[in-house]
Amino acid sequence: MLALLYIPILVMLIGSVLDSSGLTLKWFQEVFADSGLMSALGNSLIVALSSSVLSTLLGTFAAIGIFRTKSKMRFAVEGLSLVSLIFPEIVFALSLLSWFFVLGLELGLTTVVMAHVSFSLSYVMMTVSARLANMDASLEDAARDLGASELEIIKSILIPLLKPAIFGGFILSFLLSFDDFLITYFVNGVGQDTLPIKLYAAMKMGVSPKLHALSSLMLLFTCVLLGILMRSRVLKALFGQK
Repeated sequence: MLALLYIPILVMLIGSVLDSSGLTLKWFQEVFADSGLMSALGNSLIVALSSSVLSTLLGTFAAIGIFRTKSKMRFAVEGLSLVSLIFPEIVFALSLLSWFFVLGLELGLTTVVMAHVSFSLSYVMMTVSARLANMDASLEDAARDLGASELEIIKSILIPLLKPAIFGGFILSFLLSFDDFLITYFVNGVGQDTLPIKLYAAMKMGVSPKLHALSSLMLLFTCVLLGILMRSRVLKALFGQK
């Protein structure tokens, strides 16, 4: 039964390398020769890199701050940080669009980056928090006994130990941003399409081998990043395995 789920992907991959004469790479050449698609790719990379860097920085320090808080409000703050994971995506997109209108912001790549940060932040926090929960607290206590300040502890102990989780959060937020369609569709400006939006617009005119080639490239790019994530020490580090 699981094989049935992958048949559409297989059809797409085959369609991207076939024409009436047999095997060909011309559909991929057409993708790279299309200035509109290349512009959309550039927008997607700008948005994904910007939002993932911001999400990683904000999410990492937010997770550290929440973890080190002893207040009873800690669990409430943790719950609020997961709002974007709970809300239906379309509700979240509409709420962001309404908020941007209230602020008087012009829709464009800036609002797309802000929107992507707002939903990917939770994933970074969740990833870093999982690693923090498995860390040995005695390391921080030993550093304090030796006279280290809180800033020195974060810089010399926490950040190095959290690097795999931070890297994992960055890759995850990048993938979420790069592949996002729905939220981007709501908060994007005119003439600044990302690759998923460009792909959706092209599909309205009919599915072609060129679109198969574009989809195959997006799938390959995603698989490469996932492979890097899986082969790194991220997953083991999250659960405290050596």
